[in-house]
Amino acid sequence: MESLNITLAYFLDMVLGDPRWLPHPVKIMGRLITFLEDKLRSGQQAEILRIRGAALTLIVVGASAFSAYLVLASMRKINPVAGSATWVFLAYTCLATKDLLVHARAISREIKVGNIFEARKKLSRIVGRDTELLSESEIIKATVESVAENTNDGIIAPLFYLILGGPVLGIAYKAVNTLDSMLGHKDEKYMHFGWFSARLDDIANFIPARISGLLIAISSFILGKDSKNSLKVMRKDRNKHPSPNNGYPEAAMAGALGIRLVGPSTYEGWLCIKPYIGEDKGSMQLSLIEDALTIAFISSILMLSIGVGLRWII
Repeated sequence: MESLNITLAYFLDMVLGDPRWLPHPVKIMGRLITFLEDKLRSGQQAEILRIRGAALTLIVVGASAFSAYLVLASMRKINPVAGSATWVFLAYTCLATKDLLVHARAISREIKVGNIFEARKKLSRIVGRDTELLSESEIIKATVESVAENTNDGIIAPLFYLILGGPVLGIAYKAVNTLDSMLGHKDEKYMHFGWFSARLDDIANFIPARISGLLIAISSFILGKDSKNSLKVMRKDRNKHPSPNNGYPEAAMAGALGIRLVGPSTYEGWLCIKPYIGEDKGSMQLSLIEDALTIAFISSILMLSIGVGLRWII
């Protein structure tokens, strides 16, 4: 039954995406994180900030998982149909396959009509770097990077945890991921307060990121892309990324498309020097965004099929 629920949740995400009018657990998590941060982030001592940041992280993850469990258990007591519907809805909110497609294609459309200003603006909604001065090729590169990273964060990792532990574990993962996106920065403000959130996200994504890299390589083979180079670049360049996990999907994507990703970027006016991942085998064409999205979509289907198949066999 849960295999069917995961499948229904996946297709519900592909149909609905993430409409702004719909109540979403991530929005609630964000408000809770902001509220607790205002209460707990004070003082300058590194150890105190680390302890308080860790406490905030544990509170948010624990509250999110417990709330999901409570809602699910309550609806199951009403009747099995309500319980299954709630299971599917909570699982659906963990996934972001269509949302990734929508945002990346919106950027692609603006580039296609020559509206670079609007493309930069829409790119700023899915990346953390400064986008105001990016050229067309830099926008394309940043979009492909975001697609590769979110293939793991928004698709493969949530499916992994839904397959392992249903909506409770899936919601717990989304809490960890949201905490990292809000607090897990390496700047002066969050270096200590967000340290625990960042490390917990590294742990949570350790296995899914490696699965994502492998699925991207397999998907590139299915599409007739350079799957051998995808595996080669992933093996060679995965550790060049500042993140212990993001290097896997991004290196696999760079190898599959024959391009260079990452490299120097500007954050709030500060230049951050990062090594390049991959190698230039062609120009940074607009079609690369759609190629990356297709690889991400096929990777999601593979993960769903393998996960549901394993659950059914077990």
